[in-house]
Amino acid sequence: MRDRYDVIVLGGGPAGTTVAALVAAAGHDVLLVERERMPRFQVGESLMPESFRTLHRLGVVESLNRSRFVRKIGVAFISSDGRESRSFLYNDCDPRACSETWQVERPEFDQMLFDNAAAKGADCRDGVEAVEVLFDGERAVGAKLRTEGDSVRDIQASVVVDATGRRGLLARHLNLRQTDEQLKKAVIWGHYRNVASEPGELSGATLIFPTCRNESWFGLIPLSHGVTSIGVVADGPYLFDGGGEPVEVFEDELVKCPALVDRLMHASLVGDLRVAHNLAYSVSQPSGAGWVLVGDALGFVDPLFASGVFLALRGGELAADAIIAGFSSGDLSACQLGQWADDFRRGQHRLRQLAAAFYARDFSFRTLQQQPPQQIRQLTLALMGRVFGAEGEAIDSELLPTLRLLV
Repeated sequence: MRDRYDVIVLGGGPAGTTVAALVAAAGHDVLLVERERMPRFQVGESLMPESFRTLHRLGVVESLNRSRFVRKIGVAFISSDGRESRSFLYNDCDPRACSETWQVERPEFDQMLFDNAAAKGADCRDGVEAVEVLFDGERAVGAKLRTEGDSVRDIQASVVVDATGRRGLLARHLNLRQTDEQLKKAVIWGHYRNVASEPGELSGATLIFPTCRNESWFGLIPLSHGVTSIGVVADGPYLFDGGGEPVEVFEDELVKCPALVDRLMHASLVGDLRVAHNLAYSVSQPSGAGWVLVGDALGFVDPLFASGVFLALRGGELAADAIIAGFSSGDLSACQLGQWADDFRRGQHRLRQLAAAFYARDFSFRTLQQQPPQQIRQLTLALMGRVFGAEGEAIDSELLPTLRLLV
């Protein structure tokens, strides 16, 4: 590592690698650091189709097409007893290839993006931890980094990008994080082998099951080599205030969803179940002089609708463009580095409202079934990630008011 770079990116996930790749490709010196050794495990295995645009710009679509990743063509909601279902197939709204996406194993996917950033010219280092962001007054001027050998160095930079995920290095230091009390969910998830798959075109779809009283929701994501990721999402106190172990809680919720029990008759758990708490949060300030937040460091909406990686990729791309423009104009102010954030957070909020409508205890699955084609189309577009611009405004004026009537 050198003593100074134009940009330091803290975190080697989708948001950080997107910023690093695009800013480096524009000719700037970029250092990307990831505290864990790559490849490493991460949650968030299902992509939204709108990820395609950023992935195409990054130049990784061809590699994804050659990969073993399962093709995702839509989302299906299935009632707890399995007697009702509603499929939202992406190509019903857009027949182009970009309307499909992938169910990804995150270690391989993140490694692909990490390697791509290096190929674009970024200095990519794993096993290097960001200890703190360095400031001169209110302006970020670099980062204190620790290598695996406990050697600590101060590296200077004109811009620091916090892509440290839920760790939220800068947001916590500056006391910017705000928990979303309404969507204060927890999740228990794991990988299973030999789960019964859906027939035909739904074999690669994400399946979502409410339990019998809408107290929790299961998500099923088919991965490669016969492995399926399955998680249950609910209010944190509902899942854990009883004091049960994660496997006991998971099994207790599973019996409330007979349709999923049927699919797990011959399945076996691979490894251990994992747990995450207090998933939804936002920040009060997305950028400052010489710094900007991206990905989960900027906020997290909800695990059930698989928006996390899409928002990380999109936010990383927008932040990269703001940084590149800032270097060109000599303006690395908070306003310049965060000029994209207001519209971006409006899109985030639409996804949040969508999740909140479905989580409602008196949500009506049957009423959802009976919605007219235009409403089904709008919901499909939202599940694809089309929550910005004119399509996002239609969600505000038409779709969300209708969804609120379903509860």
